[in-house]
Amino acid sequence: MTELPRKAVARTARLAALPLGFAGRNAIGLGKRLGGRPAETVMTEIQQRTAEQLFRTLGELKGGAMKFGQALSVLEAALPDELAGPYREQLTLLQDSAPPMPTSTVREALARDLGPDWREQLVWLDGGPTAAASIGQVHRGRWVDGREVAVKVQYPGAGEALRSDLRQLARLARTVGSLVPGVDIKPLIAELQARAVDELDYRLEAEAQQGYAEAFAGDPDIVVPAVVAVGETVLVTEWLESESSLAAVIADGTQEDRDRFGELFARFLFAGPERTGMLHADPHPGNFRVVRDPDGGPARMGVLDYGAVARLPTRGLPEAMGSLIRLAAAGDTAGLVEGLRAEGFVRPGITVDPDLVLEYLAPFVEPTQVERFRFSREWMREQFQRINDPRSPTYTMAMKLNLPPSYLLIHRTWLGGIGMLSQLEAEAPFRAILEEHLPGFAG
Repeated sequence: MTELPRKAVARTARLAALPLGFAGRNAIGLGKRLGGRPAETVMTEIQQRTAEQLFRTLGELKGGAMKFGQALSVLEAALPDELAGPYREQLTLLQDSAPPMPTSTVREALARDLGPDWREQLVWLDGGPTAAASIGQVHRGRWVDGREVAVKVQYPGAGEALRSDLRQLARLARTVGSLVPGVDIKPLIAELQARAVDELDYRLEAEAQQGYAEAFAGDPDIVVPAVVAVGETVLVTEWLESESSLAAVIADGTQEDRDRFGELFARFLFAGPERTGMLHADPHPGNFRVVRDPDGGPARMGVLDYGAVARLPTRGLPEAMGSLIRLAAAGDTAGLVEGLRAEGFVRPGITVDPDLVLEYLAPFVEPTQVERFRFSREWMREQFQRINDPRSPTYTMAMKLNLPPSYLLIHRTWLGGIGMLSQLEAEAPFRAILEEHLPGFAG
């Protein structure tokens, strides 16, 4: 058996063991409860061990497994605290770290992509990685012109690992879903599978990042590093000097920082499509960096990782999207349902209760109805539980509404963005941001 198939078999076995481990712990938990241990105590222990196994395995495997874990991490704010608590630490670790690959492997990739004289261009390279992602790791270096650079190198076999992980996770969707109750796993995995090819293409990523870098050049609040060089498995960009990722702000940031970066994140999310015709579609905290002003001015936000980008058919987000949110915010239920039908959200022949539609869309509408909205874990949990509670009238709405393919990535990104804002517990002028950047919202 060659090395690559051997590793693939091992990866598949470790992913397959996740639901088995959960089932085993549940059986042990039942025994403890029958033996007199309180159910709450036993379940906390099970959740803690399950969280540690799930996210440690996802992080170590990198590839699609880690990408899946990062996607889950943004939705953590929606889970009840008694469930989310044990998972939170492992999720935070997953957003910023993964085991490194050997330095010799990195140098081989540089020689292959940048040419045998790569040392004449990249005159210094740090011996160890400074960061890790789902399909590659980052080293700090210095370009021949004196610029400090970030050198992202794709893991060997990352393509097959990514596709293999996602195929396995798709097969295990129902059982893996039991590890994180309330999160709809199947469409999340399906979307990751659809994006896999683009994520592996560093030339496509370089094109997207350079487009963002040019669009945000000179912006007082947002920093996007420019592209320096690119190859099939190597991407070199300008180095971004930053204090930490937004994961640190989520963990223990001041309220001032939470509000500041919450507003900058929301502005970037909506201004990006307007300026570039693309949507940065990977809203997890590790991609957003705290950039402090050495002179004591307002902090800026750096934005990394452009592997997951939605290329929009028109510059900016769909105008109909803004119009629909405006109608919903105004309580125009008849106009809202008519607009949803026109865009394909309600299929022909399907009857929906306009008031329930409005209630179902509340997570996207409520932040636009006041001058400044305070996002919070509690608010996110309330929205999530109301929509996912089978006893709630809005629960059936999910089965009646259709999500057109053109809105799939936009919807997931916005949902992830709301999750991040809720993790930050940020207050932001959300309505004003949409009025400025979302076509159709201002009327």
